[in-house]
Amino acid sequence: MAMSAEQKHKWMTGTPIPRLVTSLAIPTTISQLITIIYNTADTYFVSHISTSASAAVGVAFALQAIIQALGFGISMGCSSIVSRRLGSKDLDSAEMYASSSVAAAVAMGFFLLVSGLSFLKPLMRLLGATETILPYACDYTRIILLGAPVMCTSFILSAILKSEGEARLSMVGLTAGGLVNIALDPLFIFVFRMGIAGAALATILSQGVSLAILALMFTGKRSIIKLDLKKVSGKFSVYWDLVRIGFPTICRQGLASVSSALLNHGAAAWGGDYADATVAAVTISNKIYMLVRSVTIGIGQGFQPVAGYNYGAGLNKRVKKAFWFAVAVGTVICVVCAVSIGFNASAVMRWFRDDDKVVEIGSVALRFACAVMPLLAYSTFVNQLYQCLGFSIPATVLASCRQGIFFVPIILLAPRLIGLTGVQLAQPGADFATFLVSVPFHIVFFKKVLSRPTRPTEDRP
Repeated sequence: MAMSAEQKHKWMTGTPIPRLVTSLAIPTTISQLITIIYNTADTYFVSHISTSASAAVGVAFALQAIIQALGFGISMGCSSIVSRRLGSKDLDSAEMYASSSVAAAVAMGFFLLVSGLSFLKPLMRLLGATETILPYACDYTRIILLGAPVMCTSFILSAILKSEGEARLSMVGLTAGGLVNIALDPLFIFVFRMGIAGAALATILSQGVSLAILALMFTGKRSIIKLDLKKVSGKFSVYWDLVRIGFPTICRQGLASVSSALLNHGAAAWGGDYADATVAAVTISNKIYMLVRSVTIGIGQGFQPVAGYNYGAGLNKRVKKAFWFAVAVGTVICVVCAVSIGFNASAVMRWFRDDDKVVEIGSVALRFACAVMPLLAYSTFVNQLYQCLGFSIPATVLASCRQGIFFVPIILLAPRLIGLTGVQLAQPGADFATFLVSVPFHIVFFKKVLSRPTRPTEDRP
C-alpha cells in the first residue's frame, strides 16, 4: 500500500540505516544494471555485424552522453530538491519542482532532437568516427535522437520516484523497458535484417515502454508527488535551482561525451593499421567497466534520498551512517567484480567480438580498469554526498575530475609517451587520481558540515 507523506517521512527518518539504504539501493541498482545491460546488449549484438559497426556504437555513445548529461542533470537537481523538501515536510514546493522538471525535460529533449539531426554527420566526425565507421554511426544515431524527448522525460520521472523513496516503482518501469530492448535487438538486427538501425529502433521503443510505465506510477496513490501542469513554475529561479544543483551531473555526463570522443580519436590515431579494431576494443572494455560502475551508481542512488531526507530533517548522524554503509557495500562488490573480470578479461572480450586484435587490445584495457575498480565506490559516493545535499560547487569539481580534469590531459599526453598503452591507461589513471582527490573533500565535509547539530536552512523560491 502507498504511504502518506507523514508515514513516508517517519520511514525515511526512523528506519535503521542498513535496512533503509538496502531497501532503496536494491531496486536502484537493478534499474542501473538493466539500463547498462540493454546498452551493452546493443554493443553485443551490433558487434556481430562487423568491427566497424561495433566501433560505431562507441562513437554514438558520445552523443548519447550529451543527452544523458542534460537529462540526468535536471533529474539530479530535481531529486535533491524534492527529497530535502519532503524531509522538511514541504509537499507543495516538492510538487512544484517535480512538475517544472518534467516540463523542462520535454522542452530540452525536443531541442536536442532538432539540433542533433541538423548537424549529424559533422557531429559524428567530431566524436571520433572514421570514414568506415561513419555510415554505421549515422544510421544508429539518427534513430536514437528521435527518442531524446522520451529519454529525458523518463530520467525525470524515475528521479522523482527515487527521491520520495519509491525506488521499486522506478525499477519496474526501467526494467520493463530494458527487457523489451534485449528482446527486440536480435529480432530487428538479424530477423528483420535492419542492421545497426534495428538496435537503435529497439532502444527508443524500449524507452517508450519505460516512460509509459513510469507515467502510470503518478496516477492513483502510488506516488505522494502529484504532477500538475498548473504547478509548472514560470520563475527563472526554479529552473536555475534545478540546473545549479544538477550541474555536477551535467559536467560529469558532458565530460563523458568529451572523454569518449577523445578516447575514440586516440584509439584511431594510435591503433595504426587496426584503427577500427582499436576503437571497438576500447568501446567494449569501457562498456564492461561501466557495467560495474553502474552498480556503484545504483547503490548511490539508494543512498542519496536517505541522505537528502535526513539532512532536511536535521539528522546528520544518520547521513554519516548511510554514507559509510554504502561505501562498505559498494567496495566489497567492486573488489569481487575486479577479481572476477580481471582473471577472465580475454574470455569476456571474446564473448563480444571474436576478433584477435580486438581481444588483445581490449583485454589489456580491461585489466587496467580492474586494478582501480575497488576505489570506484568511495569516490562516487563522496561526489554524490555533496550533490544530493545541494553543495553544487564542490560537487561539480569532483564530478569534473574523472572524465575531465584528469582524463583530458592523460589521454592527450600519455599516448605520446607510451603509445597505445597510454590510451588503455587513460580512464583507470583518471579514476585513481579522482580517488586521491576525494579523500580530503570527504574529510572536510564531515568536519565542516555534518558535525553541525542544527538543521540546515534552505533558500526558498
